[in-house]
Amino acid sequence: MKLSTSTVVSVVLPALVSAHDIHHTRYHARQAAVAAVSSAAGAPTVAASGSLTSAALSAPPTASFSLMSSNPNAVPLSSIASGVPTQATVPLDTTYQAGATPTGVSSAPGLPNPSSLVISSYPPLDKVPPTDSPEVQQWIQEVANSGVTIPNITATVAGGCPANPEAVSDSSRCWWTCGGCTRNTDIVSCPDKLTWGLTYDDGPSPYTPTLLNYLDEQSLKSTFFVVGSRALSYPATLQAEYMGGHQIAVHTWSHPDMTTLSNEEIIAELGWTKKIIKDVTGVTPNMMRPPYGDIDDRVRAICTAMGLTPVIWTRISATSTFDTGDYDIAGGITSVTQVLANWENILGNVSVIDTGFIVLEHDLFQQSVDVATGYILPDALAHKFTIEPVVNCVNKPLSDAYIETNDNSTDPPLASGGSATLSSGAPGSAEATSKAGSNSSSSATAMVSTPKGLGLVALTTAIVSLLGGTAATLL
Repeated sequence: MKLSTSTVVSVVLPALVSAHDIHHTRYHARQAAVAAVSSAAGAPTVAASGSLTSAALSAPPTASFSLMSSNPNAVPLSSIASGVPTQATVPLDTTYQAGATPTGVSSAPGLPNPSSLVISSYPPLDKVPPTDSPEVQQWIQEVANSGVTIPNITATVAGGCPANPEAVSDSSRCWWTCGGCTRNTDIVSCPDKLTWGLTYDDGPSPYTPTLLNYLDEQSLKSTFFVVGSRALSYPATLQAEYMGGHQIAVHTWSHPDMTTLSNEEIIAELGWTKKIIKDVTGVTPNMMRPPYGDIDDRVRAICTAMGLTPVIWTRISATSTFDTGDYDIAGGITSVTQVLANWENILGNVSVIDTGFIVLEHDLFQQSVDVATGYILPDALAHKFTIEPVVNCVNKPLSDAYIETNDNSTDPPLASGGSATLSSGAPGSAEATSKAGSNSSSSATAMVSTPKGLGLVALTTAIVSLLGGTAATLL
């Protein structure tokens, strides 16, 4: 059916919410205020923040689009906007007893009891964790003992590409944010054409149960890239995701730009997120997604040392990234019609690539969930895509997604994405126009060991490094 609108929506934005990075930071802070009032059991509740100064800005642009199908129970487009009245959240359909195990993960340990979580034993919500805690010190030592050499790449500074001209010009660091560079160890697509590796970032949230209900109704499974602070706030929702057969993966503790952090801070962000996920579900993920896609070879090496494979959304050219822009509806930066126009553009690109694809979407805000369940997912189903979690879309069983259940028979999902290339920067950033050629190796010497749950990925990294002309030592 053909849908279009010229509705103009008046919006009010928090002060300083104008850039992609800034608005993410601000809205995670707002969500922390919501999360702080929820119980340790994770019952989805909503509380007003009221702590941010507001300033009126012009309405986001509208766009036209066409869809093959939509949900007959969809929230009207006019109600998917910034500042609309908040809808009532729905409770979880099921909560789980301690000791329960998921049917789709073979040899999974029993589910922990979320009521046993001691909130004070975790870092403050939505802040980069301190690096002097015993836990982080242990993880730092484990990284040092892993055999993976961390490249000596300087951290970037806040402000994105314009604030980091030297980093932008240094193609050897393979900085995705300012150039779109990927390595063979990054998962950026599904190998089989017309296969969608379905992902949602930044939750769990009070709106995740609505998404879970729709996915269950349609017999769909997804990968949820979980923010550690949200997992601590909504453990019952995280358990529902996991027990429902969805893949759980790491999305850091506080959602920072990873390349701006020190090595120790990166380790803390990843380590605490792995820990809270295991404390809630009993298993430790071996995939991660860097917030904003902000990753370079230093961050990649630390991920490898910590048993994590990076997953980014598909990007096929300077201007063609598979980002719906759904996150920006809540802040009034974009309109739902523009998001659906972005989705239509993604569909056009799907038809011309020879692989499957991965799209950036979120479950943190009501608006993102409404557009997903009302419009994007029904349309995708009408296109007859194979829709599945990332671990399945790269042809691995769900049990391979966790260290405790990965028996190394197939090993963690091998990364897709091909050689390192450079295209223009992410939306709103300065463009990097240089090319990295076909070299897909790391710019630093890679000393690789094979810890449990990492083996083949680490070995592949070493082989790629050797083939690319850089030294690698197999321990």
